[in-house]
Amino acid sequence: MDLPSLAVILQAALSPNPEERKAAEQSLNQFQYTPQHLVRLLQIIVDNNCDMAVRQVASIHFKNFIAKHWSPYEPDAQQKILQSDKDMVRDHILVFVAQVPPLLRVQLGECLKTIIHADYPEQWPHLLDWVKINLQDQQVYGALFVLRILSRKYEFKSDEERTPVHRIVEETFPHLLNIFNRLVHIVNPSLEVSDLIKLICKIFWSSIYLEIPKQLLDQNVFNAWMMLFLNILERPVPLEGQPADPELRKSWGWWKVKKWTVHILNRLYTRFGDLKLQNPENRAFAQMFQKNFAGKILECHLNLLNVVRVGGYLPDRVTNLVLQYLSNSISKNSMYSLLQPRLDVLLFEIVFPLMCFNDNDQKLWDEDPHEYVRKGYDIIEDLYSPRTASMDFVSELVRKRGKENLQKFIQFVVEIFKRYDEAPLDMLVQHVFPEFSSPVGHLRAKAAWVAGQYAHINFSDQNNFRKALQCVVSGMRDPELPVRVDSVFALRSFVEACRDLNEIRPILPQLLDEFFKLMNEVENEDLVFTLETIVDKFGEEMAPYALGLCQNLAAAFWRCMNTAEADDDADDPGALAAVGCLRAISTILESVSRLPHLFVQVEPTLLPIMHRMLTTDGQEVFEEVLEIVSYMTFFSPSISLDMWSLWPLMMEALADWAIDFFSNILVPLDNYISRGAVHFLTCKQPDYQQSLWNMISSIMADKNMEDNDIEPAPKLIEVVFQNCRGQVDHWVEPYIRITVERLQRSEKAYLRCLLMQVIADALYYNAALTLSILQKLGVATEIFNLWFQMLQQVKKSGMRANFKREHDKKVCCLGLTSLLALPADQLPGEALDRVFRATLELLVAYKDQVAEGAKEEEAEDDNDMDGFQTDDEDEDEDGDGSDKEMGVDAEDGDGS
Repeated sequence: MDLPSLAVILQAALSPNPEERKAAEQSLNQFQYTPQHLVRLLQIIVDNNCDMAVRQVASIHFKNFIAKHWSPYEPDAQQKILQSDKDMVRDHILVFVAQVPPLLRVQLGECLKTIIHADYPEQWPHLLDWVKINLQDQQVYGALFVLRILSRKYEFKSDEERTPVHRIVEETFPHLLNIFNRLVHIVNPSLEVSDLIKLICKIFWSSIYLEIPKQLLDQNVFNAWMMLFLNILERPVPLEGQPADPELRKSWGWWKVKKWTVHILNRLYTRFGDLKLQNPENRAFAQMFQKNFAGKILECHLNLLNVVRVGGYLPDRVTNLVLQYLSNSISKNSMYSLLQPRLDVLLFEIVFPLMCFNDNDQKLWDEDPHEYVRKGYDIIEDLYSPRTASMDFVSELVRKRGKENLQKFIQFVVEIFKRYDEAPLDMLVQHVFPEFSSPVGHLRAKAAWVAGQYAHINFSDQNNFRKALQCVVSGMRDPELPVRVDSVFALRSFVEACRDLNEIRPILPQLLDEFFKLMNEVENEDLVFTLETIVDKFGEEMAPYALGLCQNLAAAFWRCMNTAEADDDADDPGALAAVGCLRAISTILESVSRLPHLFVQVEPTLLPIMHRMLTTDGQEVFEEVLEIVSYMTFFSPSISLDMWSLWPLMMEALADWAIDFFSNILVPLDNYISRGAVHFLTCKQPDYQQSLWNMISSIMADKNMEDNDIEPAPKLIEVVFQNCRGQVDHWVEPYIRITVERLQRSEKAYLRCLLMQVIADALYYNAALTLSILQKLGVATEIFNLWFQMLQQVKKSGMRANFKREHDKKVCCLGLTSLLALPADQLPGEALDRVFRATLELLVAYKDQVAEGAKEEEAEDDNDMDGFQTDDEDEDEDGDGSDKEMGVDAEDGDGS
């Protein structure tokens, strides 16, 4: 099969049509054993002019075929690959592995691993020569990448199986050392430099893991390497380019370099840190290591941990490894003497806080208790956990150096217990509770306030929580108004802190009665905040009280507004309380959102507020009123004619003074069209379709309006096309015309995306009609070229520049796929191909985005080795699970 034919079959393997995919797979299986099939696959993989999706399919077939057939498991099995093809693949894969994108490099790396394990050194004797030559020219990355795979072959081998390692080290390590030295001394190194250093570290690690090669036992050579590793260990990680997100930061290149450096130094300490464990021939070398390097590493590790003490960032894995080094140093007199002067700071300001339950633990406990339990009992998690390493350190310290440290540590813990016991619980019982019965009013008020400040603490005796809550509730009936108000404020804290709602549920009607009484007495937003908290906490349980609450809040709102109108003071508490009343109404509506019949009941109470406050009278509360309108139009069983009467008010406000609230108005307008499409389409008095067009066309044609200000307009056009398919044909051309006109002068990328999505929605509405309109306007080619250009545009980071949201991608896919259904004479073959490829890429991007959003952190897969653990991110070397037994990371597909 020639190259173009193979590319066509690979493209068909991506077809959304199952029959086409099946036929393509059958063709690939039929031709896979033909001469030069592997070579042609490799040619497609490395062809930069070929579609990336096709190259990726080719790389997967290439990898799978090599894994299965390069070195058959059965010794007598027939060879499926010609020797000439093998020779050609070996010759070319080395050249291209560093040139292809990372997505393809992962697949070629797997192929290289298979080939090297099968062929080196017998069938591929010149591989090491290629590596050596390319370490000295411009192919350094490729040479390091290949050398990493080659060194891993022998990482877990011993005795005679490791013999080839000596030649690898002898031939390549002098060049590696020179490269390493050059990289380390680059001023302001780039992230690409970290990738090179990381590869060197991993090559070094694989070469020393089970046995130190004799070439490295030369003191001068070893010292040269150690100086560079210590340089990396000591110097801070560059700040520039470091991700803000800790989850991304721990996988950042320079932190990976730091991790691998700590790995290597820990491994060397394990091998040479204890003279009693040394063979006679290594004893002198071990003495040199202890004298020259062990203490220096300890000092660097302590400095690293100090970053944690002062609130800086250190990846969990690095923290874990450093603490392992310190734990292994406790039993050694010379090392312990170096550790002792800084031990108290280490123990009480770093190690102990690391052992404590923290905010991340609480978050996980609250959001995913099952995962919290799993992590607590997962031995793999322990290999990475700073907490486990801290506990091991304390255990080792009191076991090996208990005489100096056990009593000191116990006393430290006892003091914490004392502080916890003495405050604030005893203080509340002894000094606060009695004041609830004080004859002095302000002391009763202060007692309520103080109790509220401590409502969130963990009460060891839950009866004290109940007593405090009862005192506060009683305070709401106090004869003195300030006491009642302070009690209400305190109640909010108790409601928020209450883990068992049965503590409050029996007195809920009583609480609400007291609230309504207070609301009649005082206008205060904090009072409404407490009511909001109760509503939010009890959710649908508030249903029996929803109508009464809304009526009372509406009455309170009108009182607050009357007070505010009588007082021109902008800071009048009545105005603030009015806002709070509306916000509380929204909270109630949200809490009963699954009970649509209640919305019918509360509508007569709320309608006067909405009618009045959607005019200029409501400018101060316009946003809050719009939120209520949004709830009423979305959750009601249907939108009543009374609610439709609010549409003209919003349009008038938008045309007059409310343009700053356009994004808020968008929500109820969307609800009217999507949930009341029939009325929107059929009513002529008023004509809602014409009203919408007048507003949108005016705003989109206004050259004085910034791009950001008109973003809701194209969103509303989308709502019309999506919800009125086949019923607004006469509006398609006007809307497309103003969309194209605005698109031609818009500058902001996000608005351009929204406008292009209008075109996509129009195609989804009626592809033939939309295409004919674009052709009539003479912009079809321009629009589609711009669309495809926007779909392909990426930022420097490689991220998509446009259509970033899942919704954006779905809309574009709907529009593009609508084109595929057109007759052949309406869509030329070349255009069809572009549409198909763009759709496929969008679907892949959409799938990846959904998966990324749902993906949980994958645990790094380490194991314990001689008191330290080892990371590695490549796949199983021998195909027999040996790497998994040794414990490897799986952080990056390309072996980071």
